[in-house]
Formats: sequence, structure tokens, C-alpha cells
Amino acid sequence: MHRRKPELRLSRPTVSTKDQHHNWVPAKCLDLSKVISLFEDPLTASLKERHLFVLKKLLRRCQNGYLLRELTDMAKILNICAEKTRDHPEYVSVLCEALAICRLPFLKEKASDELTYAYNTKEFLSHMGCLMRISNAEVRHQICDSIKSVYTSVAPKQLLDGPQPTSPGYKLQLLEKSGLAQTMVLALVLLKNQPNVKLQVLQTLQILSSASDVNCDLILNAQGAETICLHMNEPDPSGQVLFRSSEILWNLLERGCKDEVTSQLSNMECIVALKEAFIHQLLNGLGHHDLQLRNDLLVITTLIAENPKCPLMESLFAKQLILYVTFPELKSHNPLVRNLKLSYNNEDFEMKKLLLNLVVFMSKDLSAVELFKEGQVMLALLTLVKPRSSSSKGQAGARHWSSAQQKELQLQALATLLTVAPLMLEDYMTCQGNTCLLLLLDWCTEQDVYFGQGNSLHDTSGRGSKKAQMRYCVRVLRSMASLGNETINQDLCDQGIINQLLGIVMQMERSPEEEDSITLEIKSDIQLILSALCESDMHRKELFGSEGVEMAVHFLRMSPEKFFSGLGHSKLILSTVDCVWSCIVGCYTTEDYFLAKEGAYLLLDLLHSSPKRTHNIILATLLELCDNPKTLSHILTWRDNNGHTAPMLLLQLWRKEEEELRVSRDAHGRITDPRKPTLSCYQEEESSSRVSFPANRPSPAVIDVLENLRSKIYSIFCKLGFLELPGLSPKDYVTLSIVKRYLDFKVGEVWEEIRRELALDDVRPVTPDEEALDTISRIAEDTARRVVEEQGSFLEQQEKADISEEKLMYTEIKSRWKQQELTAKSWDHYVSKTSDYKVLQEIKSQRERLMKSSTTRTEEGDARFHPSENYFGRVLAIKSTATHQNGGSLADMEVTLERVPIRGAALEDVSPSAQDPEYFSTVLRQVSGEVRMQPQSSFIDPVAMTMATVGMGVSFYSARQMAERVHLKQAAS
Repeated sequence: MHRRKPELRLSRPTVSTKDQHHNWVPAKCLDLSKVISLFEDPLTASLKERHLFVLKKLLRRCQNGYLLRELTDMAKILNICAEKTRDHPEYVSVLCEALAICRLPFLKEKASDELTYAYNTKEFLSHMGCLMRISNAEVRHQICDSIKSVYTSVAPKQLLDGPQPTSPGYKLQLLEKSGLAQTMVLALVLLKNQPNVKLQVLQTLQILSSASDVNCDLILNAQGAETICLHMNEPDPSGQVLFRSSEILWNLLERGCKDEVTSQLSNMECIVALKEAFIHQLLNGLGHHDLQLRNDLLVITTLIAENPKCPLMESLFAKQLILYVTFPELKSHNPLVRNLKLSYNNEDFEMKKLLLNLVVFMSKDLSAVELFKEGQVMLALLTLVKPRSSSSKGQAGARHWSSAQQKELQLQALATLLTVAPLMLEDYMTCQGNTCLLLLLDWCTEQDVYFGQGNSLHDTSGRGSKKAQMRYCVRVLRSMASLGNETINQDLCDQGIINQLLGIVMQMERSPEEEDSITLEIKSDIQLILSALCESDMHRKELFGSEGVEMAVHFLRMSPEKFFSGLGHSKLILSTVDCVWSCIVGCYTTEDYFLAKEGAYLLLDLLHSSPKRTHNIILATLLELCDNPKTLSHILTWRDNNGHTAPMLLLQLWRKEEEELRVSRDAHGRITDPRKPTLSCYQEEESSSRVSFPANRPSPAVIDVLENLRSKIYSIFCKLGFLELPGLSPKDYVTLSIVKRYLDFKVGEVWEEIRRELALDDVRPVTPDEEALDTISRIAEDTARRVVEEQGSFLEQQEKADISEEKLMYTEIKSRWKQQELTAKSWDHYVSKTSDYKVLQEIKSQRERLMKSSTTRTEEGDARFHPSENYFGRVLAIKSTATHQNGGSLADMEVTLERVPIRGAALEDVSPSAQDPEYFSTVLRQVSGEVRMQPQSSFIDPVAMTMATVGMGVSFYSARQMAERVHLKQAAS
């Protein structure tokens, strides 16, 4: 016996019931470990009344919520009570009351209790879900209510005294981690005989799946999608099980893994369950909610149809769905649709669009195409495609789709045809699909009033417009024409589609409406249709004719600034170039008209201004066009805004292409390694991988020819020739020498790849073959070395020309400075004469002596020209005194000059020491057939002499410079 110490009662202030609903009872008053001992002790395990009394006392103490630190013990107590309910139903009420307290927030005594007891809380919630094993319906109801209260309860109020409730999101986070959603899915199997409880569980799962992605993953881990689908058609007095089940599946598709959901539902049992549910709602659903549920089931079926493993055909569900697709456009005596009536409301309209959309997904399975043929899906789609004016005849007084609904169904049918028609060519031709589409296209171009709503997914053109129908109609025609089926294409051409499409494009160009992305898309698709029709048929190219050339030239003149507008002008330009390639090139009549309209110039302009991604198709078109001899002159005469020629542009593109391919070149564009003159970095990477390529795969050298622009540029130069190309600089000649030998270099690369492949496969060629390979390799390398030498000669000539030009420039600069110096000296001399009288007298006497001496010398030489005074002016007359004996020369010319006095320094003289005989005081004489410079009397002023020589028509400076330039050009050539 042990003596117990009396417990001390602590005095504490009491709180009135007005301030707090219940007084807090200290935890020491009732120890949970003793309560557990009371249940588990063999001596007290059978005291049922004592147990119930203690439990009720415990629940009164916990009526504000369970403490976090006591949750582990409470879980044990609840499990013990659950075990005792099997033999003693009296524990059920206590257990339900204990579960009802779980709806309240848990209580914490410290701020750190939430983190400290997080694991205990998670385990408690997990144990609470495990109580669903109890067969009592009241307990299960209470568990569901406790779980739903976590998501529906408001934020807890803070208590005035004692422990405080946990934060609002605390229980939500731990509930997700406890796996409670997975437990609830497993509990569905136990509820076959309790429909009310089953409905409660479905409501709980609906809340859990709509609130958290984690809960959706937990439900899927427990095969929740399959379980719910299999149980949704069970008897249900309330009529809500199917609705709740579909909502859960929706939540799983939206918030969970879509592939996992469709995988779980893609079995025969689930497909049959969906089929039964859909047909039941289709035939028996009358209310608005029933129709919405029918459409929801159809959406789920559509998503399942995306899975290729879905047994939609095997379950015969697809055959029934196709029957509904063609209703009411086609009449049928099938009992499934005999009594089916549509009210043409919004729900029926949505179902019709969903059925058309389902056809697109089902078409991925080729076995469904046979069902489409049996169900006449093509005829139903073409019936919907027809304009309202033609399809609504005979429906007076009958209910039908409204105008807005008719337009949306028309667009939906066109979108479905885009996928289905290429798979059903025979049905398409049998139902005259080309005629139907061309009639629709003709209706779209009519100018009548149309009141379209423009509020569907496919209609983005706005109200009152047929642009959306034209857009999808052209799309379907493009899809059919691009198949290359000659029967379809010939039928289209026989019905005049080429002229019709050309007229539509030009009509759209003349329209005052502003261009948008849809208009540009329609134009691009029309050009692609024309390209597909005319590519391999000469007669169709002739039908394309001058009208088509005018259309192509019109779009080629488009401003290059529109490339980056974002509306789709770049696609339109590409489709235009493709149209030129397919519809114009190859027919000489259209080619000549295209060239007459400056088509080659426009292609070169486009090549010059367009981005790189368009260069490939433009160069290919130009190359094909070069087969016409008239094209070459157009290419050679083309100039851009800066005066650059077409060969210069092509060589510039070549250099940019090699820069992107990282071909080894030096700063001047010369070959740096003769062993790999045109090898790109990608070819080097492939060759360094030391992997043998299969026989059905082209080698890196062949791929390089196909993927970049160099082969096309080389081919164009082969047409133009490599000599006498206009406008090339020395740098261009360096590049041109590589272009000229491009084919030889590529042949060498191919043989080098063959040698490497043989080495990788451990194959040794025979001696003659090995010698041949060595010879080919040596020849390729020697060719590259000769090209390097040729490039060096080009650069050397350029360097010499630059040096000569530089010398000439310095000579001109020196002459100008010399002229400025002499002018300054002349001015100084003039100033000295006017400022000093003695100098003036001296100059005057010197001039008189010189005049006498010059007069005497002239008489002795029997000169024909006698200047009486020192005046120089322009030439008035020239008289020849030549005889038959002496011929004609400058000495036999009598020149009459205008007597105009020269002002300033022109009349003065410069001292003999300051004169330069090379530049000044010279006259022209004819001596031995050569013009040479002879000094004249020193009194002649240099400026006056220069003016005199200019007046006589001879300029020494210009003649000298001209002679030097001629000499430099001869040296450079």
C-alpha cells in the first residue's frame, strides 16, 4: 500500500458564462492514460457502465475541442470504442458524440504545439478515416460530416481563457497528408447496402477533389476514377449519385493527372458504365440539370477517346455515338433515335457540337473510319456545311437551329471535315464534296447582307461577316489539294477553282477593309492551293496565266517592313514565292510575262531585304527560273539602292552562310586549311564521333549540300558564269574562287567520308582502290592550294592598286600645298612692290630689259606668234600657217587672244631663283612629235601662264594627272 498525497486545489478566477460558454476543466482532473487503462485492464474491461460514465465525463471536458497533446490517446480511445460497438451498441452514441467534437478546431496550449504535435494530428485524422470500417450508418455519417466541416467551417474564435484553437489551415494541411481521401475511396466498396451513406461519401470525395490537387492524386492512387465510374449506375433513390460521380471525375480530370484518369477509365467495364449512363440521360433526361449531366458525360467520353487503348469500338458505344452525330440531319429507323427528339435549346446545341468534336478524336483510330462510312458521317457533315439559305428549305413550320447556332455548327462541321475528309476520299467524292465547298466559297464572296453573331470558338471575324466560313472552307480545300490525289485535283480544276481563287484574292486586295491575321491566312492558303494544283501540270500553269502572274507580282511588291508586323505577312510572302515556283516556273509563256513584269528583279529585291529563313526558297525559285535564257540578263542588270549587283549579293550571302557554318577562313576570306576547304563545324563533329552511319542515312557532306544555301548559290553562278561579272570587289573575287571549285571540294569530302567509313568498319580496300583514293585526296588538296594561290594574287593586286592610289593622293596633296606656297610668295612680292618705291623701280627696269631680250629672240627664231604686250586672255581665233612641206604643228598655229589685263600678282614677276621650271613659266612646243615643257622668259607670271595654257585648251596639271592614272591602271591590269 502506498500513501497518496492529497492534491492541492489551486484557486483561480472564474469566468461568467456570458464571457465564455464553458469553464475550462484542468487536465489533471481526468488523465487519459488512466481512461485507457480502465478499458484495457482485464479487471475493469467489462465494466460497461463505468466506461460510459468516464467517456461522457471526458467528452464534457473536451466539448471545446481536443488538445493537440492528447490526440494520440484520443485515437486509442476511439479505436477501443469502435471495437466495442460490435457487441455493445451503447458505445455508438458515445462514439458519434466524440466524432462530432472532431468538427471543432484542435486546441493548442503553446504556440509551438502545432509544429510539435503535427505528426500526432496527422495520425489521428488517419485513424478517424479508418473508423469507416464500422458498419453503423450513424457513425459513418458523422465521420463524413467531420471531414466536410474542415472545408466548410468558418475561422474559429479565440477563447478568453485556456488553450486556443489552431490556425484555420492547420487541419487542412494535415488532412491532405493523412491519406484520408484514399481511405474514403476504399470505403465505397463497403456501402452497397447503405445508399444514403454512399451519397455522403461521394459528397465528401467531391469536396476533397475540388479543394486540393494532393487529394486528387490520393484518390487516383486508390483507383478512385475507376471505382467511382463502376458504382455510378447503382440504384439511387435520391438521383444524385450519378451527378456526384460525374463531378468527381471532372475534378480528377481538371486537377489530377489527366492521363491517369483516362487510363483508369479505359477498360470495358467503365466504358459500358459510361454508355449506360449517357443513353439513360439522353432518352430520359428532361430537366435542365439532366441535360447538363448528359453533356458532362459526353465530354468525359471524348477525353477517354483520346486514349488509343480505349475499347470504344469494342463496347459498341462508338457506333451508337455516330448514330447521334448524324441526327437530325439524316433520317434513321434505328430504335435508339426513332423516338429521340431535340428541343434545339442550348444544351442540345452543346451536345451536337460535342458529338462533332468527338468524331475528330475518334478518327485517330482507323477502325472508326469504317463506322463513319456506315453511318454516312460525310453526308451529314456536308449537309451542315451548306449555307442556311439552301439547307433550310422545306423546314417551314418545323423547329430548327437558330441563325447563330447554324453558323457555329457550320464552322464546327468544317473543322471536322478538315480532319475526316482526307481519311474518306471515296465518300468525299461520292457526296460531291468539292462542289459543296466551292458553292460555299462562292456564297462567302457574295455581297448580300449576313447577320452572323461571331461568338463561337471558330468564329473570330466578328459579327456580320462570312470571313470565318471562308477561312475554314479554304482550309479544307487546301487539305484536300495537298493530298496529291489526281482525281480530286482534276475535279477541282474542271470546276474552275483556279480562276475562282484568283478572283477571290484580288477581290480581297481591293477591299477597303483593314488587313488582319485571318485575311492574310486566307490569302496564304489560297496560294498554297494553287501551288498544289499547278505544280506538276503544264495545262494548269497556263490556266494560272497572266492573272496569276499579276497576283504574284502584286504580293512580291509588298514592303519588306511588313515582315515583322506579327499579322502573318511573312507567311504570305513565302506562299507567294512558292506560288511562283509551282505555278509560273516551267511554263515559258507565264515565265516571259513574269520577267516582263520585273519578276526577277522583285525576287532579288526580296532576297536582299528578307530575313534569312526565306532565302532558301527564294534562291531555289531563282535557280529554276534561270533555265529561261532571258532570266540571266535580268539578274546581271539588277542593282540595289546602293548600286550592288546580283553576283555581289550572292557572294555576300555565301560569306554569311560560311560564317554561320563556322567554315575555316582567315580575315580576308581565304582558305586556311587546304585539306578541308569547305568543311563546316557540324561535319567535323560528325566525323570526330567515329560512328559508322547506316546505309539508308545520307552522309554529313550530302546533308550539308541539302540544308544550306551554298549549293544553290553555286548552281546560280554556273548559270551566270564565273567571268566578266559586274560590280565585284577583290574580296568578292576571293570568294568567287571558292564558289567556282565548290563541286570539286564536295566530291573530295564525299570520298574522304568513304575512306573514313571503310576504316571504321575495318575494311581495307584493294591496292588499286587505295591508290585511287590517295590520288583523289591529293588532287582535292592540290586544287585547294591552287585556289589559295589565286586568292593571294587577287589580294596582292589589290594591295598594289591601293599603294598606287595612295601615292597619287599624296602627289595631289603635295601639288596643292606647293600651289598655296607659290600663291603666298606671289602675294608677298606684290605687297613689297606696292609698299617700296625702289623695288618697284627695279622691277620696272628689269621688265624693260627682259622685253627687249625676248623681242630680239623672237625675231631671230622667226616665230609666228608675237605678243605685243604682256596680256593673256581667252582665245579669240586660231589660224594655221602650215605648208605641205612641214605638215601641221603647234608652231604653225597663229593664236589671237583677248587683250584682258590680269590683276594683282598675275602681271608681276617672281625672281628667277623662286621659280619652279616643272610647274611654272612654260610654253608648249612641238619638238620631234612630242609635247615637252620648255622654260620661257622669267618675267611671265605663273598664274598668268596657267590661265593662258587653260585658255589655249591645254592644261599641264590635268594632262600630267591623266597620264599618271593611265599608267597606274595599266600596271594594275
